Amino acid sequence: MNQADVATLPKGMHRFARGLFLQVNGPEARSWIYRYTVKGVPRWKGLGSARDVSLAVAKREVDKLRVTVAQKIDPIAEEEKRDRAERNARDRAVPFRTRAEQYIAAHEDGWRNAKHLAQWKSSLETYAYPTIGDTPAHEITAADIVEILRPIWTAKVETARRVRGRIEAVLDYAADPDDENYRNPAAMTSRLAKALPKQGKRRVEHHPALPYAELPAFMAALGEDPTDAARMLRFIILTACRYSEAAKMEPGEVTDDLWTIPADRMKAQREHVVPLSTAAMACLPVPSVSDVALANCIRRHTSTPATTHGFRSTFRDWVGDCTDFPRELAEMALAHEIDDDTEAAYRRGRALAKRRQLMGAWADYCGRRGESGRVVPIRRREGQ
Repeated sequence: MNQADVATLPKGMHRFARGLFLQVNGPEARSWIYRYTVKGVPRWKGLGSARDVSLAVAKREVDKLRVTVAQKIDPIAEEEKRDRAERNARDRAVPFRTRAEQYIAAHEDGWRNAKHLAQWKSSLETYAYPTIGDTPAHEITAADIVEILRPIWTAKVETARRVRGRIEAVLDYAADPDDENYRNPAAMTSRLAKALPKQGKRRVEHHPALPYAELPAFMAALGEDPTDAARMLRFIILTACRYSEAAKMEPGEVTDDLWTIPADRMKAQREHVVPLSTAAMACLPVPSVSDVALANCIRRHTSTPATTHGFRSTFRDWVGDCTDFPRELAEMALAHEIDDDTEAAYRRGRALAKRRQLMGAWADYCGRRGESGRVVPIRRREGQ
């Protein structure tokens, strides 16, 4: 067969030379195929459309490929290997800044709030990008990480910890998963620890909390405040919840006297059920105002430094100092993470009856007008 036959042959596979076939799928769908065998396995390699590649060119290409096959080299495998090497080379040239942006875009939907996203971006822009922002990920060394961390390692302990962890996450994301020799230069190895100055004990910054002795008078003042901020704040205090849990509350989350907070709004990513006291129920529906509005409301009614989140500490201190409710019950009410097997066993059931009693006692204490400064022990009924 010759070049003239290329345009007239019907559908099917037509042999033109040893190993060279024309595959016809339709009037305009005609392509050259080279058939060869490697290690007893038949292979088919496309050589291009018959509209672009003439019979003479296809034959010359097959002659070259036959030489390759004779050397026990698979042309398709070699082509895939070259393509993979080119992709890897392009990937390796991508700077750290771009990799970080890709990582953030890939993970931000799973992050709980916009603040976390903003912290990721700002910390890398402030501390990482000036040193490694334009450096391809595979060229970043442990020495680069030390250069980034050394100025903040002891001065900003928590910031340094987060920056290191975020760089490590981005570098893992950028790494070739098939590279068995890959080692992350930002991983907290003993060698990296020795290259950095010794850190002191991490300082925990607590949210300012109103002493529980001042709470009844504060709640009385809130009760006379008609604003949405005061109403929302009363609910947050009476339920010992976080601002974020109350701010996005939906009416359908409350059934009878139980408020079920979905897992995606909880810090521990686990559904949390809150028994609502009569006083808490009276705050429904809970208005949603900004945390700034709540902070201003607090300042209107007390000169004691306090924050919205700090009222969780007020609740915890009151349980420990003024009642004989078990510590585990208080931790459960605050939806804290489990730290030991005893608490884990205690929490296998939600202990709603006991927690309902605890939150009722808390509401009673919050509603004691005119008893600021007086601590009255609250005990459970016998058998409960």
